[in-house]
Amino acid sequence: MTVSDDNTPSSSAAAGVVRLFPLPNLVLFPHVVQPLHIFEPRYCDMLEDALAGDKLIAMVLLEPGWESDNEGRPALAPVACLGKIMAHERLPTGRHNILLRGMRRAAIRRELPPRTSFRQAEVDVLEDFYPASSGTRLRKVQRQLVSLARKLLPDSDALHEQLDELLANAASLGMLTDIFAFTLGFPTDIKQRLLAEWNVERRATLLMEKLSVLAERMESPAPSEASDFPPRFSLN
Repeated sequence: MTVSDDNTPSSSAAAGVVRLFPLPNLVLFPHVVQPLHIFEPRYCDMLEDALAGDKLIAMVLLEPGWESDNEGRPALAPVACLGKIMAHERLPTGRHNILLRGMRRAAIRRELPPRTSFRQAEVDVLEDFYPASSGTRLRKVQRQLVSLARKLLPDSDALHEQLDELLANAASLGMLTDIFAFTLGFPTDIKQRLLAEWNVERRATLLMEKLSVLAERMESPAPSEASDFPPRFSLN
């Protein structure tokens, strides 16, 4: 497997056209790494193009109703996650395994006409926005968020140590919201709402609301839900 150490998107790619990898059930976030198995011919083409260039791919969620689209270009969610290929393994079958690291939110400005087997779009990169004069309030929100997340983490010393390491390295509130949104057991539509929110205070508030609901369910689960949550995961 080939590994790349470059974690920074190129400015030209970040400001313009990106390759799209649409899926119906996966929302990628900045700061997390997603393993992917690539086998469909058009996405193998997309991967080869990315490997020959900037190694960037934008993961984007398909909108509900995608199953009924017979044109092969179903509607896309308006915000994607621009990711960078960090490791690549070419298999003898012609398929590929990759590790894709989420880098930035990307708002889709417009999709390009079909000139390649894979879809492409012009995007605007969305940097995390922190409202002015909200420092004290955001620090309080971060403490509450971490406290809630600890309750929902599986009873694993390793996971709690990873969280402690993140906090010791002064992880930003934006980073923490993205990691928790990706790893804790939210439905796909909630994850997409969290990805689309580039205002960190609003994203953290929404995440707190959803985590509070999960915490309440854990404290008094319905009989059929008692063993379903939390799911197994790693903060890596």
